[in-house]
Amino acid sequence: MRITKINIYYGGRGLLEDPTIYVINKMTEVLKDLRVEVERYNIFEDKNAIATLPSTLKGVDGVILATTVEWFGIGGYMQEFLDMCWLYADKHELSSVYMLPVVMATTYGERDAELSLVKAWETLGGIPTTGLVAYVENLDEFEKNESYLRIIERKTETLYRTIHQKSESLPTSNLAVKTNILKTRTIELTPAESEQLSKFVSDETYVKQQKEDIEELSAMFKKMLRPEIVEQELQEEEDEPEESPHQLDREKRDDSPNDKYIKAFTDNYHPASDFSASYAIIITDENRILHIEALPEKVKAFYAAAEEADVTLRTTTRSLDDILQGKTTFQRGFMAGEISVKGKIKTLRMMDELFTFS
Repeated sequence: MRITKINIYYGGRGLLEDPTIYVINKMTEVLKDLRVEVERYNIFEDKNAIATLPSTLKGVDGVILATTVEWFGIGGYMQEFLDMCWLYADKHELSSVYMLPVVMATTYGERDAELSLVKAWETLGGIPTTGLVAYVENLDEFEKNESYLRIIERKTETLYRTIHQKSESLPTSNLAVKTNILKTRTIELTPAESEQLSKFVSDETYVKQQKEDIEELSAMFKKMLRPEIVEQELQEEEDEPEESPHQLDREKRDDSPNDKYIKAFTDNYHPASDFSASYAIIITDENRILHIEALPEKVKAFYAAAEEADVTLRTTTRSLDDILQGKTTFQRGFMAGEISVKGKIKTLRMMDELFTFS
């Protein structure tokens, strides 16, 4: 017997307080109990390779498009994913794929967002099913409500039955528009060619090389046509002032062991055996990112431009200073809304065990 396969595409930002994450986690548990093969894609983690995500739709029986309305609409990640499906997905294969929209809203607009997902999937040629939508004001109360949990479970079971029964739906005008009116302004490609092109689009090295080649050709032709322009630009580059000693000193101080934050995290580290994690603390009012690498044997603290880490925190110097002075903790700062977090809650809680300030 063929195993049912369902993909979940999460279009939120990955915040710990996102109710959509709770819902799709529960749906995943139900589907696995039903022996469904479940694959989840967090689009915010694959944002540099969104163009290749349509290739993951091959061979699936159903999909769950899950997003969060934080202020307006389905969000940029989900919209870009649907755009890539329109450009690169195999529309014939999508015609038999069922889609269940999941939209949790922390503000107004969950019904509008659900309708957007349904219309998009119909236009792509797929089969939408009745969605799971809700307005969530308090996440703790939402998670503790047993009635809500049963609704989520029943909706997941309904999707499973719909796929197995191959339920049909009546034709819609969205499909007619796709067939008769809308024409994509792209070269007609086979599914294999579309997949190959999408890989080139998402390959940063390939794209960077193309840009460099274009710039090199542009400079060559400009020199051939207007050599005096090139001479002027070279002269302007020579006349540019060097970085001031103050700027260089500031950059050196950023990674200095005597930096207030680096020293605080280094001096107050209490390692835990068999635990390691990386934290990126974005200090918004200083426009700096403090990286903490907690290892079983030592801790590393330094400033860097990248945000990649197991847990990313966004806060201000005032909130961070309160933590260093022992007035509050990372967990309480998150609960109070003074810190926004992206990553696992368990890893965040470990910060208060690894670093004790007084």
